[in-house]
Amino acid sequence: MTGTELEETVLTALDEIRPFLASDGGDISLIGIENDEVVKVQLHGACVACSVNQMTMKTGVEMTIKNHAPQIQEVISVEAS
Repeated sequence: MTGTELEETVLTALDEIRPFLASDGGDISLIGIENDEVVKVQLHGACVACSVNQMTMKTGVEMTIKNHAPQIQEVISVEAS
C-alpha cells in the first residue's frame, strides 16, 4: 500500500468513527502518518476535555484504524498547540 493509499484508508476509518464523536460534540483530524506505522490524530470539541478520551482512542479509534490498515502499530493523539 502506498503512502497515499494508506492515508486514504486511514481517512476512511476516521469517517467511520466521526459520527460517534460528533454525537458527543467532538471530532477528529488526521495529523499525519509516520513510517507507515504510527498514525497521529487530534481530537476536537468535547473530546478534548472528555475523561474517557484515552479509552476512546484505544478501543474506538485505534481499533477501527487497525481493522482498515493492519500495518498500523499505534495511534496517538496530538494536543492542539
